[in-house]
This record gives sequence, structure tokens and C-alpha cells, in this order.
Amino acid sequence: MTWLPADFVHPVRVPLPGGHHLRPIAGSDTALDYPAVMGSRDRLWSIFGPAWGWPPADMTYEADLADLERHETEIAAHESFNYALFDDANTALLGCVYIDPPQKAGADAEISWWVVDDRVGTGLERALDALVPRWIAEDWPFERPRHIGRDLSWKEWIALPDHSPEP
Repeated sequence: MTWLPADFVHPVRVPLPGGHHLRPIAGSDTALDYPAVMGSRDRLWSIFGPAWGWPPADMTYEADLADLERHETEIAAHESFNYALFDDANTALLGCVYIDPPQKAGADAEISWWVVDDRVGTGLERALDALVPRWIAEDWPFERPRHIGRDLSWKEWIALPDHSPEP
């Protein structure tokens, strides 16, 4: 069994209240992604660093471009998904949502998300927090999605046994 059904079509635009939307990230988004990530780097490292080693303190623009191009390729192949949170004019990248196959036992997908530092605690973050679990339940074919950092802490997730694919 594959991670996603062969006929699954991933959403290409997901509206959020207040003039924002999610869409799959692309290499062409680096000019907006790099300052968003590095401007929130210390907080992002505190969340994702122990699990993913991301974002490194010395990440260059070129390394971010390569990372986004890799995400773009993975999205096209339905291997994993990185959705960027944009204003409706696509002039500011304000966060990301990751939808990944399970690395740890007990789930069929692992979902996590973040907003840039200056949007923490705002209505936009609350809207994203409300939208993501509902969107995953309604539009994605998962039976046991895990919302890392929400359903359980990152520390608890790291401690879980690794996922073993079914034969």
C-alpha cells in the first residue's frame, strides 16, 4: 500500500480568513521564504531543530533554494507536502504546513506547522491552528494523522518507535 491513493489530487490553494491562503511551496518562493525562516530562526530551531536539524544557523539563500526545490519535487511526486502560508497578494510568506508520511509508529501521516515570529499569538495563527486539523480531516485520505506539537510534543514524538512500513 502506498502512502496516498494513486488517484489523490492534492489541494493547490486553501483559503484562510483575513486574506491569506496556503499553497504548495516552490523554489521560486525562496525570496520570501528565506527572510521568513531566518527572521524566525531561533524559535523555529527550538521547535524543529532537535527532530529535523532545521533551520541551521548558517543556512544560506542557496541552501534554502535547494531545500524548496526538493520540496517542490516531493510535492509533484506526492512523497511529502510543504504548503506555504501567504497573504492574498503573495507578497509575504508567513508560515508553513508540512504533511509528511509517518516516521514514527502509530500514524499514517505527520502534520506540523508554524507562523513567523510576528504572527505568533495573532488571529492568523489561531485561524491556521483551527484550519489545519479540519482541512486534513476533510480533504486528505488519512485515517490516523498525527499533529506534531499539538497532539503530542516534539520531545514525545522523537521518543516514539520508528514507523515500519507494512509489507
